Amino acid sequence: MFPTPKPTLQPNTYAYESEPMVKPTGFREYDARWLFGKEINLMGVQALGMGLGTLIAELGQRQEIVTGHDFRGYSASIKYALISGLMAAGCKVHDIGLAVTPMAYFAQFDLDVPCVAMVTASHNDNGWTGVKMGANRPLTFGPDEMGRLKEIVLGAQFASGAGSYVFHENYPARYIADLTSRVRLKRKLKVVVACGNGTAGAFAPQVMEAIGCEVIPLDTELDHTFPKYNPNPEDMEMLHAIRDAVLQHKADIGLGFDGDGDRCGVVDDTGEEIFADKVGVMLARDMSAITLNAQFVVDVKSTGLFATDPVLQAQGAKTEYWKTGHSYMKRRTNELKALAGFEKSGHFFFNTPPGRGYDDGLVSAIAICEMLDRAPGKSMSDLKNALPKTWSSPTMSPHCDDEKKYGVIDAVVKHFEAAQANGDQVAGQPIRDLVTVNGVRVTCADGSWGLVRASSNKPELVVVVESPVSEARMHEMFEAVNVVLRQHPEVGAYNQTI
Repeated sequence: MFPTPKPTLQPNTYAYESEPMVKPTGFREYDARWLFGKEINLMGVQALGMGLGTLIAELGQRQEIVTGHDFRGYSASIKYALISGLMAAGCKVHDIGLAVTPMAYFAQFDLDVPCVAMVTASHNDNGWTGVKMGANRPLTFGPDEMGRLKEIVLGAQFASGAGSYVFHENYPARYIADLTSRVRLKRKLKVVVACGNGTAGAFAPQVMEAIGCEVIPLDTELDHTFPKYNPNPEDMEMLHAIRDAVLQHKADIGLGFDGDGDRCGVVDDTGEEIFADKVGVMLARDMSAITLNAQFVVDVKSTGLFATDPVLQAQGAKTEYWKTGHSYMKRRTNELKALAGFEKSGHFFFNTPPGRGYDDGLVSAIAICEMLDRAPGKSMSDLKNALPKTWSSPTMSPHCDDEKKYGVIDAVVKHFEAAQANGDQVAGQPIRDLVTVNGVRVTCADGSWGLVRASSNKPELVVVVESPVSEARMHEMFEAVNVVLRQHPEVGAYNQTI
């Protein structure tokens, strides 16, 4: 007899292959991402659900979980495969349907459910899928949980049980009502709401209108092929599209949301993008003016203004620099009971009020509009221009093999620790402080700083420099960092034009 051909699973088809396929590299530091059909199939997703249900029980958590899915053509089938695995492991599953990621986080609180598994690949190209997971609201998994989940799934160490399923009809209305019930702007703001054809397009315009904005929608129609650009508010193509719309419509501000709605990018009234760390400084100024001794957490890639801004200092604000990565930042913001955490990628974490500790691009957008509401007569560009000027590099990413990058970083950290202990100068100045929670961030006496860390999910290092003094000092800081890196031949060449 001829052998039966093995079916190939492609996006937008729902057939199972005969064996579960789960590529090990899909288990990332904070969540899971795979190319659907090439790196994971539906039986692999089912195995992931069984592994997640097993891990939840192992963590001693109640086996009850919220799940939702983004709008990609194959995401619903992936979610139902995940649900079948979760139920087989004994979980009660609360399905909220089509959702942005923060809607699933909100549902954990609203439905009193401890765990979450949101099916999304955020702003990744069509063909990608993934799951963002957590078992202790408002936190999401970090490296320990992801490592254990990988062991369980790849080793088929599954528990079994009798789970159950509940579908919550019209759930987005509850999320939207929660976002809009406490806010009504006094100031009429004209706002470009850009979604890059991502899932946020189903919700963001409605939310911004409900708080009193005049909304100019831009690419809010759902289209998982992302016909114009990926919905990523760090991507210059998206930011330039927002700029053009702001200038055309004479808008007060442009807000851009990523594919799963947990990040928000900003373009001011002059059409200039404001990178997320500077937006964070503006929000910290606004929030610390009305909250005594405000505590903030920012990631090590963020501007030094959080430590040196005279307005924040005068208002008694305190800031801690922490590890890059939304799960790390979320956890630290929660531990310190900080007013907010700001990550340069655009993940912002607001504790009560106005948030619940998780990253939500719409909560960020509302906070930005409230900041403008509390600054009558001032534009977004006025607030931006009121910040002290700094000169900063783009994020540079020299190649370094995964097997070698952490060894290189250890050596670079030791180099700068020895320099500090010996009283050596860096870029012609004494070292003011070192932050070594995530690679090394070395700051000189004049506030110029350089960061070197290992990328969390690529065979690369991350290099950033900034100076509050001059462009020349920024270049000197880069040279000081670069000289140390060039001592390691494992580090590849990279763009040194800054």
